[in-house]
Amino acid sequence: MTQSAVSPRPAIAHETLLIVDFGSQVTQLIARRLRELDVYCEIHPYQTLTAETLTEIAPKAVILSGGPDSVTREGSPRAPDALFEMGLPILGICYGQQVMMTQLGGRVVSGEGTAEFGRAYVEPKQDLPLLEGWFAEGREQVWMSHGDHVDTLAPGFEVYGTSPGAPFAITADVARHFYAVQFHPEVHHTPNGARLYENFVRLAGFTGDWTMGAYREEAVARIRDQVGDKKVICALSGGVDSSVAAALIHEAIGDQLTCVFVDHGLLRLNEADEVVGMFRDHMNLSVIHAQEQDLFLGKLEGVSDPETKRKIIGGLFIDVFQKYANEIDGAEFLAQGTLYPDVIESVSFSGGPSVTIKSHHNVGGLPEKMGLKLVEPLRELFKDEVRALGRELGLPEHFIGRHPFPGPGLAIRCPGEITREKLEILRKADAVYIDQIRKHGLYDEIWQAFCAILPVRTVGVMGDGRTYDFACALRAVTSVDGMTADYYPFSHEFLGETATRIINEVRGINRVTYDITSKPPGTIEWE
Repeated sequence: MTQSAVSPRPAIAHETLLIVDFGSQVTQLIARRLRELDVYCEIHPYQTLTAETLTEIAPKAVILSGGPDSVTREGSPRAPDALFEMGLPILGICYGQQVMMTQLGGRVVSGEGTAEFGRAYVEPKQDLPLLEGWFAEGREQVWMSHGDHVDTLAPGFEVYGTSPGAPFAITADVARHFYAVQFHPEVHHTPNGARLYENFVRLAGFTGDWTMGAYREEAVARIRDQVGDKKVICALSGGVDSSVAAALIHEAIGDQLTCVFVDHGLLRLNEADEVVGMFRDHMNLSVIHAQEQDLFLGKLEGVSDPETKRKIIGGLFIDVFQKYANEIDGAEFLAQGTLYPDVIESVSFSGGPSVTIKSHHNVGGLPEKMGLKLVEPLRELFKDEVRALGRELGLPEHFIGRHPFPGPGLAIRCPGEITREKLEILRKADAVYIDQIRKHGLYDEIWQAFCAILPVRTVGVMGDGRTYDFACALRAVTSVDGMTADYYPFSHEFLGETATRIINEVRGINRVTYDITSKPPGTIEWE
């Protein structure tokens, strides 16, 4: 993988904050905090940084992330020594603090009494510009997650805050603009953490030149420069990423773009009409509505294994998309809604940039199979930034804010064998459920909500008659990025009202349950 694939460069030079990644599970949260402050930042694994890449990045400041290793272990990760000689403001977080101390002449110890996990409280020792707005009530709640701690400060550093398990919870060498904290200010368990990042970028002199309005103009210019007078095809799912990518590319090159919307028969109620109608009729995009319901449902007949379902759907999608793409003369580019988290996760922390954690080609292998060049106008953005860009482009709010919908569609919300009857029942039940959520003003509080039809029939009584119909499960979760999730705490009144509506309005369901499993141990989807 090339360096540009690891960290996309913006079309126009921005003030850049470099995040050196030591493998923390929450490094992306640091970047999101900074982007919220209109600061452009890039995440680079520590082992990819060389003198050449540092010159290319030309950072204005640096943050050293947390990580799972111990600096006391021989061969554990280190920052490039050159970073500390560049005269840049540096903030070390957790493992990043310990790296700073170790490399600059301090000492870190491990063993009994050095660990601190979970909520803790830091008390101030002296004033520090980094901590402006902190300690209004005498102490600050923070989130600790460390097995080692600093035992001896590096020369030039002083202590500015302590916690019961971290005698050097906040340290700084003010003269060199080096700051270090043992806790994680990026997580929501550190309630005032955003203020610390705000103070750091202010001290580093950032003006906040990273906005979606500016990005829109830059991206349009870049797309025009890349594509020229050639044609682009885009797999349009109706999800946020592909919708924003399509709208942005259309603004850049107009009718040189053709979108292909594959209707596989596994969509929600009226979804195909809504997506095709919006992009074709209201936004004047060229959209091919590939109606391939019979092909997909025919191949899925009798299949109940979830992984087999996914493979069938993925393979058919590639075949169908290629069939329609071949009908577009002169197409040389394939548009994808790749996001920055996809780019980050394609680089292995432990194995370096040549090791891929997971593939993020949104249409599963099409670039290699079709020989098309990629257009990925969103690859520098996080999900919330994509939504903001969509608003800049004038996409309707109900599209911008819609919940995620899986690529295999309703197939993985229909455990067991898929039939047209079950899909029709599921569509109607899901529509009632989402309507209830919207009517109660809860849609934007929930990260994802859906209905699953269960592979069992249960006995019921409706009127004076006996029924033997399907049961369904309602699912709603809160989450930041889908990696972890908690079930949404609906009131019993809401659940009772929703169950009554589904049973009364959807023929074929006589029992409704609510899934209260968090992730982990469960997954968000049922398959």
